[in-house]
Amino acid sequence: MIDDHMSPKYREVPHLTQGDEEFRRQFLSWDIGDLCMTDIRYYLEHKDMVLVPMASLEQHGPHLPLYTDTVTAWEISKRVAEMIAVLHTPPIWMGYSPQHMYTPGAGRGTITVRSTTLLNLIHDVARSLIHHGFNRIILINGHGSNVKVIDPVLRKLRYETGALISFVKPYMENYVGILEGLMENPWDETPGWHASELETSQDMAWRPDLVRMDRANFTRAHIPEYLPKSFEKKDGMPDVEFEGYKYFTFPMDHHEFIESGVIGNPLRATAEKGEEAFRRLSEHVARGLLELQKVPVKVHNREFVDRAL
Repeated sequence: MIDDHMSPKYREVPHLTQGDEEFRRQFLSWDIGDLCMTDIRYYLEHKDMVLVPMASLEQHGPHLPLYTDTVTAWEISKRVAEMIAVLHTPPIWMGYSPQHMYTPGAGRGTITVRSTTLLNLIHDVARSLIHHGFNRIILINGHGSNVKVIDPVLRKLRYETGALISFVKPYMENYVGILEGLMENPWDETPGWHASELETSQDMAWRPDLVRMDRANFTRAHIPEYLPKSFEKKDGMPDVEFEGYKYFTFPMDHHEFIESGVIGNPLRATAEKGEEAFRRLSEHVARGLLELQKVPVKVHNREFVDRAL
């Protein structure tokens, strides 16, 4: 389990706090793993939303821990839960990361699961929660490659049950979004990419003792050797530029376009930037979830009938 180093700071944003103090006092934690069944039952008498942080356990170069993507999902889930008084599950730390395996015996540490395994896992977690009475399942994702495979299970859950299913991506890769102006690196130094300025800053804010800046280096993505030099690549997307346009996509492995595992420049990272990124993203997600609590939801199929298989 990840060490709970940084407690959420919801009290700094009182306009987002929701739920009276009597309701809050009933819970020692917003993590369902810390609670008793009596607490779950009490919660469901008042609310029906639950957050499910999900990400991966994968190499992040020589200076960041394998937990990095899971840190993003779990830290934001914890902060949002504190802000608006909703429950979250423990993090699903394994994800779809075949591109991070590298060569056999290389010692990178990544643990990946097959897409079918991940989809079955998400399905069973969500169906378990729906079975008990939760109607709004909010997946908080911290790993970009999960996006490639997740849509079938999101649709399956919605069609099977009628529950409100949402998949939230609170990070920055090609899309800067709410983090506009926070990172110092120019766009060509890919500040939001793998183990670059943003992720390094967030890990510094979370557990500075696990960040090895003495090992950090600025490295750029490049085209895989097997492609003609007329193609270009600058980030971690499977898209590749040709004549200035991105119409070509290839199933590439990470080591084919970046040897170190670091895409960009982590050297301008600071804990202050990481804390501000967590704050902005958490507040944004919290505001969205407050809106989703207003949506009428009617679950038509609650029982998890496959539980004995």
